[in-house]
Amino acid sequence: MDLEARAHSEHPDELRLWLRLLTCTQLIEKDVRNSLREQFATTLPRFDLLSQLERSPEGLKMNELSRRMMVTGGNVTGITDQLVTEELVERVNVEGDRRAWRVRLTARGRKLFHEMAQQHEAWIVEAFAGLNAREIAQLHKLLGKVKQHAQHNTLETA
Repeated sequence: MDLEARAHSEHPDELRLWLRLLTCTQLIEKDVRNSLREQFATTLPRFDLLSQLERSPEGLKMNELSRRMMVTGGNVTGITDQLVTEELVERVNVEGDRRAWRVRLTARGRKLFHEMAQQHEAWIVEAFAGLNAREIAQLHKLLGKVKQHAQHNTLETA
């Protein structure tokens, strides 16, 4: 039973919408995880780390990667160690700080990431194939309003 199935008609529409959003996210994420594993023998966290590095060609310090990925430093270290072994990323010294390392994509890592990113994009496009262009634009706009309201509420409580 998915999360949405737990809601009943007596629950507020907002709760039922929230559960539908969560269910859709989980279903799409499950498909992406399975496809990454099947087609590239990799995981979503590894893809996410490569994605962060692709956006920063000069590389990122481990604590920057951890913050951007919203995971612990230990998680980033474990993934990075695997990717270094596979020669997809490399560690380089940080000038002026002998204890710090910058992690960046290798040429091989960049090539593989671009292949994965193209497929990832296709999987996401397919996930929304049940909507036409107008519906996608409308949903995007409406979710933008939800996001804006949530950000406003977060700022007020901070």
